[in-house]
Amino acid sequence: MHDGSAGKSRPDEVKKRYDLEERTSRFGEAIIGFARHVLIDAATEPLVRQLVRAGTSIGANYCEADDAGSKKEFQYRISVCKRESRESKY
Repeated sequence: MHDGSAGKSRPDEVKKRYDLEERTSRFGEAIIGFARHVLIDAATEPLVRQLVRAGTSIGANYCEADDAGSKKEFQYRISVCKRESRESKY
């Protein structure tokens, strides 16, 4: 018997799968873990510092976006998340 739910996710499953607050937190933790293993010298020190700042700010800005009081503020905070994630990539 078909109950009509095939292919549909329950809201709690979707939330668990796409929990960006948790995912961005784990990303920041992974960045810090990675940074602790990099040999620091004159060339790598500023790069590692910036990577940690950019990588950890993604989660902080996502939390700010999630608590935004307006659509405009939400969009701004998400744009900051996107910029910081691109910066972390390079």
